[in-house]
Amino acid sequence: MSASQRVLNGMSHVALAVWAITVILPIAWTFLASFKTNTEIFTEPLGLPATPSFDSWGRAWETANVGTYLFNSVLVVTLATAGTMLLGSMAAYVLARYSFRGNRAVYYLFVSGLVFPVFLALVPLFFVVRNLGLLDTHTGLILVYIAYSLPFTVFFLAAFFRTLPDQIAESAVLDGASHTRIFFSVMLPMAKPGLISITIFNVIGQWNQYLLPIVLLSGAVEDKWVLTQGIANISTSAGYQADWPALFAALTLTILPALAVYLVFQRQIQSGLTTGALK
Repeated sequence: MSASQRVLNGMSHVALAVWAITVILPIAWTFLASFKTNTEIFTEPLGLPATPSFDSWGRAWETANVGTYLFNSVLVVTLATAGTMLLGSMAAYVLARYSFRGNRAVYYLFVSGLVFPVFLALVPLFFVVRNLGLLDTHTGLILVYIAYSLPFTVFFLAAFFRTLPDQIAESAVLDGASHTRIFFSVMLPMAKPGLISITIFNVIGQWNQYLLPIVLLSGAVEDKWVLTQGIANISTSAGYQADWPALFAALTLTILPALAVYLVFQRQIQSGLTTGALK
């Protein structure tokens, strides 16, 4: 390794270390603050809690209804991700493996959704969902999540399906398999690394979504709110009597599921991205 390569290698390690610190420290501070009292948070912000207690977690779960919001988020994200992956994988497979008139036009229509700002669609989206009678319902929110997740899903999976070998699909056709059978029994298992990667991206993206729920789930249906809405409400409605430990406990409950999903499937995500790049 030359001197210039060693310098670049050292600089890259320093940059990664700085980035890791900027990400890990706020998460660790939020977690520790959930065990402190209001006084300790402001007087000893960088210190450890004097007497760690889970009382704030109980207040966040019961009094602030974080348990209800967490259940709603899990329900909405699970169904929305399942719908996104089913529709997105089928659309990507057809666009990647079949030639027909308008193929590229449909593909570029999906891709154009990646550059369409969500802010521009909030008002018309509100009226469309209301006219369908799905305003203030989880069904309406799930359908919108699916619609906004499809462009990236189709873009990613179409590129992945194009890398899969044709010989196996052709052999299945000779054996009499239908197009549906080939897709579900042959192509999907082969695309498993890419499917896992994009599923995790969709889960994390939908889990952290705030704008769409705040528009489609009003204050009249607080029992249907998702976790991001509930935490925002905790921080804005407390006034001068803010329960900061409970707020940080609620924030930790929001972070932990997404972090756990990423840590569990980290190798599959890296494998999916690397496989798609190498092929």
